[in-house]
Amino acid sequence: MRLSVRRSLITSLALLAGGAMAGCSGAQGLAFADGTARPAASATTAVPTTAAPAAAAPDALASPTSVSPAPSPAPAGDLVASGAPRGVLAKGGVLVDASTGQVLWNLGMNVERPMASITKVMTAYLVLSAGYNIDRRITIPKGVLDYVAKYGASSDSLKPGEVLTVRQLLYGLLLESGADAAYTLAAAYGPGLNAFIAKMNATAQRLGMTQTHFTSPDGLPYPTETSTYSTPADLVILGETAMKSSLFRAIVDQRFVNLAKGQGHADHWWGNSNGLIGRYPGAVGIKTGYTDVALHCLLFEAVRNGRTLIGVVLGSPATGPQAGAQDAARVLNWGFALKKA
Repeated sequence: MRLSVRRSLITSLALLAGGAMAGCSGAQGLAFADGTARPAASATTAVPTTAAPAAAAPDALASPTSVSPAPSPAPAGDLVASGAPRGVLAKGGVLVDASTGQVLWNLGMNVERPMASITKVMTAYLVLSAGYNIDRRITIPKGVLDYVAKYGASSDSLKPGEVLTVRQLLYGLLLESGADAAYTLAAAYGPGLNAFIAKMNATAQRLGMTQTHFTSPDGLPYPTETSTYSTPADLVILGETAMKSSLFRAIVDQRFVNLAKGQGHADHWWGNSNGLIGRYPGAVGIKTGYTDVALHCLLFEAVRNGRTLIGVVLGSPATGPQAGAQDAARVLNWGFALKKA
C-alpha cells in the first residue's frame, strides 16, 4: 500500500485504499523509546518571544501487542513491514514513510472519525497559504470569550481588544491549542467563520482529502460531536502539506513559547500539548486533539537516521492526558525498527 505524498511537492495526492470538551492537555511525564538525537528546529523567522526547542530524552517505552496483520511483501528498496505495532489502543491510525509514501501500518485508515483539535492544522495551513504579511496585527474580537465559554474550549487566555500578530496567534493556535486563536484567525481570514470554514472544505477537496469535512476552525464538537471528521489517510495528507511550511515546522517543534508583554497585548505563556516533543527522540511535530467523543488524537512526525515517518492515531482511550502520545510512540518504535527490503 502506498500514499502518494512527496515533501518537495504535493500536487496530486492519490490514495490507494487499504485495509464535548475540546481542550488539549500540555501535561508531560511519559517515558519514550531510545533513539538518536532529534534534529534541531528549523531556522526560520522567529516569533518575538522566548521559545524553547525540544531536547530528546533517553527514556524507554516498554515494547508494545499486535493490532493488525502484516502487509504484503515490500518491493525492493521499501521497508519490510513485518507484523504490527503492539499495545496500540487507538481506534484508528496509520503510519507512512514520508519519503516514499509507503503505508507501513494502518488501522482503519479510510474510516471517518472525529479528530478534534487536529482541525487547527488546516486553519494554520490556510492562514499561511493566504500570502499576507505574517506580522500583520489583528485585534482580538469581542465574541471570543463567549465562544470559548460556550463550548468549554481550550484557550490561550486572549482578551478582546488585545492586539497580536498573525505569527503570534499561530503559536497560540498550534502549541496551547487555543480555540480563541482559531476564532480570531478565522474571523480575520474568512473574513468571518462561515467563509473561513467554506475555504477549509474547499481546500480539503483540492488536496484530495475526500473523506474530510469541517464545521469549525478548531474541531469543537458542534453542531454535533461528529460533524467535523476525517480519516487517518486524509490527515496524513494534511500533515505532509502543512509541514512543507518552514514556519509551521518551527512552531510545532517548540516545547513552549513565552510572549512577553508588549504593545497592545499582555504576557502569555503557551506550552506544547504534544507530549512527544522534547520526550520522544526525533519527534518534530505536529498536533494533538481531544473531545469526549473523539478521545485522544495525535497527528505526528519524527525523523531518525534520515528516515521520516508521519502518522496519526485517533480515538486513543482517555487513560491519561498523553494517551495519544503513548500510542504514537508505540507505532513509531515499531516503524523505526523496520529494515529495508
